[in-house]
This record gives sequence, structure tokens and C-alpha cells, in this order.
Amino acid sequence: MSRFKANSLLMLAAVIWGVGNVFHKTILAHLDPIAVVFLTSGIAALVTLPFAVRERAHLANTGWLPSVTRVVLLFALGCVVQQLSYVSTTVTNSSLLISASTVITPIAAWLIMRERPTALILFVAILTVVGSALLAGGFNGSATAGDVFAILTAICFAVWTVELGRHVQAHGHPFATAVAQFMGTAVATLPFALQGTMTFPAIVSAWPELVMLGVFSTAVGFYLQTSAQRYTTSSHAAVICSGEGVFAAISAAALLGERLSTDGFLGAGVILSCVLFAAVSAGPKLDPSVP
Repeated sequence: MSRFKANSLLMLAAVIWGVGNVFHKTILAHLDPIAVVFLTSGIAALVTLPFAVRERAHLANTGWLPSVTRVVLLFALGCVVQQLSYVSTTVTNSSLLISASTVITPIAAWLIMRERPTALILFVAILTVVGSALLAGGFNGSATAGDVFAILTAICFAVWTVELGRHVQAHGHPFATAVAQFMGTAVATLPFALQGTMTFPAIVSAWPELVMLGVFSTAVGFYLQTSAQRYTTSSHAAVICSGEGVFAAISAAALLGERLSTDGFLGAGVILSCVLFAAVSAGPKLDPSVP
């Protein structure tokens, strides 16, 4: 896969996540956050499992299990904390605070993988966070618990992005990795989901959101990222995926009536410029040795 194609897949994932963030908010009218994570992860696992079975015969066992375990734990924690953030903050604020992972990811990649970001991509990452602050309109008012959860989500997903990149570059098999993430998250959240609002009538009422979140935002979106990160760096991936915040703000404005200020439109332009730059810019070429 070419670097440009990998970056294009990441941008498509950002679009899917941005639209899906609206459904993360509306589904809370039917189900509690942990039940949402359990159900969407379970649906995503069922969708991707048939594809993962085809990879099983070629799966390299040496070092795969401990590596994928780290990825699964970080993914599950990030999903839970992200869903909790939507309880008490807007779709726009949550999505844009999570964009702080754009700057955290290059730092984590440097510390964990010795993947030193170029000065240019680090500048673009910082500029992306500035654009996020403008897009959020300065976050007028005091911070809510949802805002705090969104910042914690940014940290979780930044480290997860680095660990995911290291895992798939070493072991490949994106479908097997995706299924492991989804099944691990579903198993970890099941005991808590059973104690919440997960009833059959609630699930039936939430079916449009469950389809969008389980099939598209989770199964398709995270599979695209898992595949693309074999061929691009974690720092580039973080900048491109930050476009999620712009697409979330546009979707929230269209579907939920959330409105952007003049600064917000300026911030959206800054973020999209950074995303497009990262998508077409050259960087260290990755050539995974595993199929």
C-alpha cells in the first residue's frame, strides 16, 4: 500500500468517526455509556470475525499475544472513557478535546518507539490543537466532567495509536487485531453493562445508532486505521485522524443544532489544512516485512 493510500484511508476513517460522534450522543437517550460500548464492540466483532478467520492460518504467534493485549487494553479503556465524556458535554467539545491526542501522540511515539517526529510534523500537530481550540470557541464556561473524560480519552488514544502502530508493523494481520480489540472490549464491559440499562426494549429503540456505531464507526473505522498504520507513522496518523473533530462539528450542527462561531469556522479551516498537509506530505517510509 502506498503512503498516500494509507493516509487517504485514515482520512476516510476520520469522516466516519466524525459523523458517528453524533450517534454517540443520541444513543444515550436509550442506553447507558457502558452498555453502548459493549453492544457496539460486540457488533463490530461479529462483522469482522469472518475476515479474521481467513488470517488465522498465517498468524505468527511469537510475541503476538502480549503485543495485542496491550493494544486491546488501551482500546477498551479509551472507548469507555470516550463514551462517558458524551454524558455531560457537547459532541463538538468532546470531539475537539480528544483532538489533543494529535500532540500527545508524537510525544508518546518518541518515548515508546523512538519514532522522532520531524520539526514540521510537530509544528503541524501543535497548529492542529490551536485550530481545535478555535473550533471549540474557547470552551466558554467552566469545564465539565465530560470535558475531563474527553482529555483522558485523548491520552488513552494517543498511547493506543502508538502501540497499534508498533503492533501491526511487527505482526500485520489487521482483521485479527481488530477482532481482538472488539472482543476484548466487549468481554471487559459485559459485567458492567448487565447492571445498567441494557434491556431488550432499549436495544430495539437504539438500533439505528447501534448499526451506525457498531458497523461503521467501530468495525469499519478502526479497521481502516489498523490497516493504514502499517504504512504511515503514528504522528502522521494522529494529525490526519484529528479531522474527526471538524466532521463531528459539521454533523452536530446539521443534526443536533450545535452552532459554530466565526472563530470556530477559522479553526475548522486550520485543522483541515493541517490534515491535508499531513495526508500529502512525505515522511519516513514504512515497509513492513510481514504480509
